[in-house]
Amino acid sequence: MTKVIIWYDGACPLCTREIALMRRLDWREAIEFHDVASPDAVCPIDRRELLARFHASEDGVMLSGAAAFAAMWRAIPLLKPLGWAARNRVVLGLLERLYIRFLVLRPRIQRALQPR
Repeated sequence: MTKVIIWYDGACPLCTREIALMRRLDWREAIEFHDVASPDAVCPIDRRELLARFHASEDGVMLSGAAAFAAMWRAIPLLKPLGWAARNRVVLGLLERLYIRFLVLRPRIQRALQPR
């Protein structure tokens, strides 16, 4: 089985919470997580690009946005049905539009989650 590789922003409180949940759900250890915010992180593409959108590699193919989330979901037994549904281009298109809207709200959510 090929591992899914995930690149995430470890400096983002929202991202770290989500990745912590995904780690707990990944009981088969099918996902390799990489914190892009770490100074010693090895980035396969420009670090700014990795921080701007969620990225994953599945079977050696670099994915971003909703497609990257779908790849992560397919690697987690509990979320696999959602990941497989996202293989449908209509479903993936809808998820990508929702993800783009989320990116607009992300900075406000991050600020709200920052410790005061």
